Amino acid sequence: MDDSGSEDVGVVAGGSEDDRSVFETIDQDNYCAVTNHCSERISISLILINLAAIMERADENVLPSVYKEVSETFNASPSDLGYLTFIRNFVQGLCSPLAGILVLSYDRPKVLAGTFCWALSTAAVGICLELKQVTFWRAVNGFGLAIVILPLQSFIVDSFMDGVRGVGFGLLSLIGSLGGIRGGVLATVMVGQQYFGVEGWRCAFILMATLSAIIGILVYMCVVDPRKTINNIQKSPYRYQRRDNLIDQTLPNSSSIWFESWTALKAVMKVHTFQIIILQGIVGSLPWTAMVFFTMWFELIGSSHNGTAVLLSLFVVGYALGCLLGGLIADRLTKIYPHSSRIMCAQFSASMGIPFSLLLLQLIPQFVDSLLIFGVTLFLMGLTISWNGIAVNAPIFAEVVPIKHQTMIYAFDRAFEGSFSSFAAPLVGILSEKMFGYDDTAGASLLKALALSKGLLTMMTVPFGVCCLNKAKENLMAFYKAQYNIDQALQKDTSFRRWVGYGIMLFLVVFSMHI
Repeated sequence: MDDSGSEDVGVVAGGSEDDRSVFETIDQDNYCAVTNHCSERISISLILINLAAIMERADENVLPSVYKEVSETFNASPSDLGYLTFIRNFVQGLCSPLAGILVLSYDRPKVLAGTFCWALSTAAVGICLELKQVTFWRAVNGFGLAIVILPLQSFIVDSFMDGVRGVGFGLLSLIGSLGGIRGGVLATVMVGQQYFGVEGWRCAFILMATLSAIIGILVYMCVVDPRKTINNIQKSPYRYQRRDNLIDQTLPNSSSIWFESWTALKAVMKVHTFQIIILQGIVGSLPWTAMVFFTMWFELIGSSHNGTAVLLSLFVVGYALGCLLGGLIADRLTKIYPHSSRIMCAQFSASMGIPFSLLLLQLIPQFVDSLLIFGVTLFLMGLTISWNGIAVNAPIFAEVVPIKHQTMIYAFDRAFEGSFSSFAAPLVGILSEKMFGYDDTAGASLLKALALSKGLLTMMTVPFGVCCLNKAKENLMAFYKAQYNIDQALQKDTSFRRWVGYGIMLFLVVFSMHI
């Protein structure tokens, strides 16, 4: 950095508000110049990143889409199937900090080439002959997903500014959901067929692995890490001062990334907002993990493979549109209500999970004739319950975490959420078998569907209720803060107080006339 740059930094760090605004204007101009210069390469990178997100989401949906067939092939119970999801999510959570180290040590395109790892494990599942082998390769699959998902999220953080980051995460989730549709529909449709004497569900795994490997090659060869452009921009220390001050600057510099990140994590854990995000993320992930049984449940009701694929596609389309819609609404409301808008959006989204779960799993008759009602319910459910992570948690998380340590703290967040939420899938199976009477030997599929729906309902409504209460507490705190600001304005501005009094009097007069 030259002398003039150092002088500007000194003025901003200790100068007036005017100095800061002037510097941030200059800083923004530099940012725009560098961004425009590299826009074409970044656009290509974003396209490939979204393709990787598509394959990641598709890979996650392949196994749940063929639960029934895997159960018949390996004679597996619902709890066994839930354990397959548990082991993948649990390993994925534990390996997330390792992914953070890789992202900090290497260019993210090289890390994203880890799609080869999950491609290998996905293909291996397709050729397994025993359930134990499937379990092992699902654990390897969790490792592969761990080292890919984190770079995807951090790539979005560096590619979008704070004010539009909700839209950025929403677009990533929207496009990734298209992969979820493709993976789920492809596997469900291929299930009833045989290709060259091989069962359709096995071919679906092999095909998905091949596509993932191709995307991995393209990402490694063509993606440009946005940090290479961001490092060329002279950022204003004032802009990030509040976040970076969370870390004790007096600590000696350490060459250990683990030590620095652990210090940052302990400091950020003291931030109340971060604590709420972690708690909400752990509890809020449980229903989504439990939903892996939707495919098996619909097939037990009597839905065909194609019909089940259509139903789940409607849910994923609603989810994808809901992510984008939630991001747009939260970003717009943040400009008007900066302290409470995202919290209100999260509370609305979490609260909608309870009535839709009851309607879907209990109130609608569990017969084939109700599939149209199921489809409409699934679409509206996906549209309204998908706001929390994309529109609320991810943008707030990016705003309260120091820039330098975002990647590692994201990794620890994934470790917390992934490890705890992984218990939801086996719990659905255990509840269905032990409490609600699911019996593999029973011939009646409707009885199995009823027991499975009760297990699903328990693992969805309870976490949604806890999330809603958590968000209600957070929203109440924001309301108190806003009310305090209004009270201060009333004390300082007599004219404002007078007009508020006139408004209250007018309301009372109109109300009395109405009575």
